Amino acid sequence: MNSTDQTTPSPIKNSEERSALYAVTIFPLLILGAGVLGFFLPGAFSGFSGWVNPLLGVIMFGMGLTLTGPDFALVAKKPIPVIIGVVAQFVIMPLLGFVISWALQLPPALAVGVILVGCCPGGTASNVVSYLAKGDVALSVAMTSISTLIAPFLTPLLAIWLAGERMNVSGSDMMLSILGVVLIPVVLGLLVRWLVPGVVLRVTPVLPWVSVAAISVIVAIVVAGSAEAIVSAGLLVLLAVILHNGLGYLLGYGAATLFRVPISARRTTAIEVGMQNSGLATSLARTYFTPEAALPGAVFSVWHNVSGALVAAFLRRRSASRD
Repeated sequence: MNSTDQTTPSPIKNSEERSALYAVTIFPLLILGAGVLGFFLPGAFSGFSGWVNPLLGVIMFGMGLTLTGPDFALVAKKPIPVIIGVVAQFVIMPLLGFVISWALQLPPALAVGVILVGCCPGGTASNVVSYLAKGDVALSVAMTSISTLIAPFLTPLLAIWLAGERMNVSGSDMMLSILGVVLIPVVLGLLVRWLVPGVVLRVTPVLPWVSVAAISVIVAIVVAGSAEAIVSAGLLVLLAVILHNGLGYLLGYGAATLFRVPISARRTTAIEVGMQNSGLATSLARTYFTPEAALPGAVFSVWHNVSGALVAAFLRRRSASRD
């Protein structure tokens, strides 16, 4: 092997990186555009409120299609970083949601929405952002997978604990909802990948676009149903979301630093903690509270994609030795 083989990037790798960079740049713009459409043309989306849960199921099914055995094997090989990330996810973000809601004196509906965002598992876009930020992608996928699989049990418990007095719902009902829109679609995706792997590999490149299309429609539907709330409390919700997301990045990185994990794992933990499955929060808010309560989840869907792209760009240009 000559020296150029070791220094010249693989064309495939370059292609993958360009594709990932394109995706993480265009995704926020598409979702933002959907929010604008929902706000200015609410009548076009107001009749589709029943589509939110099925669309979330499509996103989770696509996630299941992308998971492989090695993604879960990492948990057995290197459990400590995964455990740190998952614990941080379900400790930092729920408590941040509660504290921010209290500090900003949010109305009950908006407070529920912010807390629900915090109680949800990591978002699937975090895997791409972790890759672009030179994080540990395998660890990112493992964290997202594990947090998603245990969400049906932890999310209801945390939500009832932190926002129970504001919600007229039982934890068992919420758990069944999450099983239906999250766990079952993910398991079905895993099953389809196992049965027809060749077909799944051929459609894998389009799965991120299917997911972002589904997220965009969810955002448009939620914004259309919350136009009045956006006018009256839009800036307050945006402030809550920015604080929640930004502090999640910082505290996630800090938690990983405390346990002296490698730099790449610290970056991944920060991204996994800061980026949430806000589509699930939106679904739960609409099902068990009011359309207004779904607004923080919709805003988070837009903002965390924007902030994720900015974080990835910053970390990519930053030497790991300077972290």
